[in-house]
Amino acid sequence: MKAILSMALVVGLCGLTGAADKVDPVGTWNCEYEIGDQKRMCTLMIEKDGDKLAGTMTWPDQKAEKLKDVKLKASTLTYSAVRKFMGNEFPLDFTLTIDGDKFKGKAASEFGGQKQEFDIEGKREKK
Repeated sequence: MKAILSMALVVGLCGLTGAADKVDPVGTWNCEYEIGDQKRMCTLMIEKDGDKLAGTMTWPDQKAEKLKDVKLKASTLTYSAVRKFMGNEFPLDFTLTIDGDKFKGKAASEFGGQKQEFDIEGKREKK
């Protein structure tokens, strides 16, 4: 009886682990973040390129910046993008936790020799 119960517990836990791997980041995400006290927006587009993830990030004044190192592990999506603003380039590293059609996370970059982080949230557009 203990062996059957143990096996059922192992199978149940494996099933939960498999469910976490089924997070789907593909789609168009409307993102909001704040720098200083100013609300800002951007659009994140994630797609499948064969068995890999790819995508772009678009700001109101910068179109379709290609993402680098797009990876999904469990429900965490990570990638890098370059924000071009007023003749400067700012490399940004994103770590987002996806929950259904929403995500919350952080973006980090180096400004003036110091690492800066800000919160970012997003919602997936309906198909």
